Order: sequence, then C-alpha cells, then structure tokens
Amino acid sequence: MSDYRPPVSDLLFVLEHIAGYEEIAGFPGFEHAELDTVAGLLSEAGEFVAEVIAPINRQGDIQGAVRNPDATVTTPDGFKDAYAKLVDTGWGSLPFPEEFGGGGFPAVVGLAIQEMLTSANMAFALAPLLTQGAIEALLHYGSDEQKKRYLPHMVAGEWTGTMNLTEPQAGSDVGALVTKAVPRDDGTFGITGQKIFITYGEHDMAEQIVHLVLARTPGAPEGTAGISCFIVPKFLVDDDGTLGERNGVKVLSIEHKLGIHGSPTCVMEYDDATGYLIGDLNKGMRIMFVMMNTARLGVGTEGVALAERAYQQSLEYARTRRQGTAVVPGGTEADAPIIDHPDVRRMLMTQKSCIAALRSLMLYNAGQIDRSVHHPDAGARDRAAEVVGLLTPICKSLGTDMGNELTSLALQIHGGMGFIEDTGAAQHYRDIRIAAIYEGTNGIQAADLIGRKLGVRGGASVTEFLAQLRELDAELADAGEGFASIRSHLLEQLDRLGGTTDWMLRTGVGDPAAALSGSSPYLRQFGLVVLAWLLAKGALAAAPLDKTLAETRLVMARFFAEQLLPAAGGYAAAATAGAADLFALDAGQLADLVARE
Repeated sequence: MSDYRPPVSDLLFVLEHIAGYEEIAGFPGFEHAELDTVAGLLSEAGEFVAEVIAPINRQGDIQGAVRNPDATVTTPDGFKDAYAKLVDTGWGSLPFPEEFGGGGFPAVVGLAIQEMLTSANMAFALAPLLTQGAIEALLHYGSDEQKKRYLPHMVAGEWTGTMNLTEPQAGSDVGALVTKAVPRDDGTFGITGQKIFITYGEHDMAEQIVHLVLARTPGAPEGTAGISCFIVPKFLVDDDGTLGERNGVKVLSIEHKLGIHGSPTCVMEYDDATGYLIGDLNKGMRIMFVMMNTARLGVGTEGVALAERAYQQSLEYARTRRQGTAVVPGGTEADAPIIDHPDVRRMLMTQKSCIAALRSLMLYNAGQIDRSVHHPDAGARDRAAEVVGLLTPICKSLGTDMGNELTSLALQIHGGMGFIEDTGAAQHYRDIRIAAIYEGTNGIQAADLIGRKLGVRGGASVTEFLAQLRELDAELADAGEGFASIRSHLLEQLDRLGGTTDWMLRTGVGDPAAALSGSSPYLRQFGLVVLAWLLAKGALAAAPLDKTLAETRLVMARFFAEQLLPAAGGYAAAATAGAADLFALDAGQLADLVARE
C-alpha cells in the first residue's frame, strides 16, 4: 500500500475560494483563526496523520479488533499508541469551544482535518468521529453539570463517545426500539436492553467511554415520540470527577465485517446500567439528530477521503506499471506505462475531478454550518441553516455512493492485482462500502431530501438555492472561450433540474409514493449539478492565480461538465417516472415463481 500524501494545498484552496473562509474567520470569536494560521495547522496535522496514523492502516485491516474472554476489546497493534499521540496533539479538539478545552476554530477547519485523518486510516478515525457527534449532542442539550463533567475529557479525546440507536428489531425504524429506562428515586434511570452495530462500543484506546443511549421510559408514547436519550458511561463518574465503579454495560460480541476491520463494531448489553437523562423526556430523537447530522457530513467526507487515498495509489500504479502499446495523441507508444492508455486516463480524470468536486461540496456545506451558528445577522444564519439542511443528505448520499464508485475505479486501474489483497487496493473498496449504509442509508437520505427539505417555505428554499447556482452564469460568460462548454452544459442541466424539482414539489403533495420512488435518482441529479457548479466556481477562482493551478482547475471543471454532468439529465426520467412499475410485480413475480401453464 502506497504512502498517504495529505492534499493540504487543495484543502486550503477550497477553504479560501469555495467555502469563503475569509468571511468565516471574520465572525466574532474566530479572530485567532485567520487563514495563515489554519494553513500551518493543516500542514502539521497532515504530517501527523501521514507519519503516525497512515502506517497502521494496513495492519488494522489484517489484524482487526478482538473481543477477549473477559469482555474487553483489544484494538490492532499500534492503534492505542497512535490514539494517545492524537490526544496529545489535540487535533480532534480544534473545532470545539475553548470553554471546554477546544481550539475554538470553525467547523470547516475540523472537517478538513477529519478528511485527512480518515484518508490515513478510516477504521481508526471512526473513534474521534463518533466522539465528536456525542460532544455536539451534549453541547446542544446537556445540562451545565453534564457539560462540566463530561465535555472537557471528551473534547480532549481522553474519553470517547458512542451513539446507541440500533437494536436487532429496530434498524432504520428507530421508533421500534424496546430498550427500557426505568426511573430511580435518585433521579437516575436503570437502562436495560441490547444495542447492535455500536462503533467503538468497547475498546482499549481510552479509559472511559460515554455512551449516548436511546431508550423508552415506562408509559412513554409508542414510536419515536416516546424515545428519550441518556448518558450511560462505561464507568460511573464520582463527584470529584474521577472514575468510579464499572457500570452495567458490556460488549457481548463484535461483528466480523467486510471492511473497517480495525474498528470494533459491538453488540452491547445494558443490564440495569445507570443512565442520566439528557434534556427532556421523550425528546431523544431531537437530540440524536444533532449527532446524526454531524455524523452524516462526516460520513460523506469518508467517501472523499477513501477516494483520495485510493486515487493516490492508483495514480502511482498507473505511472509505474507498463503494459502494451498505448494509442496517444499523434501516434503510439510501445511498452507504455498504463497511464498513457486513454481509458486509464479517463478513469484517473474521473477520480481527480470527482474528488475535487466532492471535497468542495463537503467544505462548502461545513462553511454554511459555521454561518448558521456564528454569522452576526439572524437572517443570514437562518438562510445558511436552510442550505445545510438541503445539502446534508446530498453530502452523505452522493459522497458515499461516489466513494464506492471511485474506489472501484482505483481498483480497476490495478487490473488483476487490484483484486489481490497484497496490493491494498481492495481495502479502500471494502472499507468505504459501509458508508452508504450507516448514519441513515442513502435511500433514507433521498427520502429526507424529498420529504422534508424540498418543502421548506413552500419550496422557496430550494428555488432560491437553484437561483443562486444560476448567478454564476454571468461570470462564466465573461471568462472566455475556455469556459464556454462549462457554461452551456451547466445551464442545460440547471434547466432540467429545475423542471424535475418543480415536478417533485407538485407531486409530493398529492402522490408522495411517486415522489419517493424517484427520490434517489433526483438526489443524484441534484448532486451532479451542484458538483459541476462548485468545480466551475473553483476554475473561475483559479484563473488569475498560478498558471498550472488555473489550467488544472479549468480542465477538471470542463471534463466534469462535458463527460460526467450530462448523466444528470438522464436521471430526470427516473426521478419523475412514478411508482407504478416499482410496485407492479408482487413478491412472487419478483422471485420469478409464478406458475406457468
């Protein structure tokens, strides 16, 4: 497996020219976070993950996490030491409030570091990712006492956090969970039940694990309306802040998985464990969605991160592997490196342009999160929050779907050697496959986009966003002949997306099944247009800068507009096809079991 080279220069370009970092750094509280400072931090963080975290990625995949007979879990060799170094450096604490020991930097900076950490070692990076989600939930809904007791240790990374939703009978339908929370006289709750798919539910990298657990109190309403959220620590915390006796929670088993072998995915048992209510009773889903929305952007970024790592490896292989005679512009080349074969070039350009576009999408959305919290104008905060709501399902779904596709292309470039585990190309493909499933399957993301986000303000929110995309046309028109095809393709697909969006808004009210049946192709259509827009913005921003950078950005934007964006129009037919044919065949016909006479 090749070394990892952190894409610091590209991250900084996107921060400055796509996410609008100069404006964000000017918000109150970010006076210490100017771009030059961030550039130094990203460079140092990149060196750290490349030198400390990336080298243990392959070992983690081969060795995996192990549950021991005493119900402890041992992570792969090197994970524990690397995590201790991560805590010492404080990279995970940068985007959190200084009040609790964080760096007080914008969320967009934290996401840039998270991308590099995930590229280096996705299985390892899941521990701080889940902890960050738990921190966000406590920041929003924890009591002052809970924040004081847990957040300093969690922000520092000394304690990790988990999210406990899923049960054997309650996966995507969280409302079906049956874990009980019985109130006690001292104000705590006895938590009893079983949770599955709990990432880092037990491990040896931190002394304490703070579980956030969804459970149902006696007499609570059925479904999601009766769910509450509780802190259930691995060890009880004494009044002086030290760790006390072991709580009634343990790991029953860990899953054997397709990928992310180094990350223990646990079946957890809660046996009258002591839990502490977060916020109000029956408001657990509201609290958990804070965690999930944070995690969904992080999971979308996993798609970018693994695609980047796989691309670097496939590019290196394509440059060194010689095979056949290549047909190149102007002639042929014998015994050519495979990078000179046109179809390999197509795969490499697809990877490069899509990664640049997806990175722009993730950081653009993170920048909107910063605006939604820190912008001094209330109207601007509200509008940014709407954009975050609109883009988050696209980030999660498109980021992970394309992460699957791009790591597959990287494996394809390796040819038969990509199918052999020794090269390490297969690991990236296996590791990223889970990302389209967890934190809400991509079908759920599409349903969220159609069912909740398009209808905001009667459809005005999405209409205003599409109008914002069209505003770039004037700049493209003035940019010269090199941008002409980008402009024409983007306008064409914006028109088609506008038509599909109108159909969704009209149809969703009277025939929600028809709208939901087209939700996944609609999300793809929407996402491809946004990616093309972001690449065009990047090409325009780069034009007056370094000549090589300007050429690279222009070629990527033009390649995407001419060769990948046209697919967006093809999704319009599927998005508006309705539900009839999806439900025309019964289960027997789907299984081809209908009797023939």
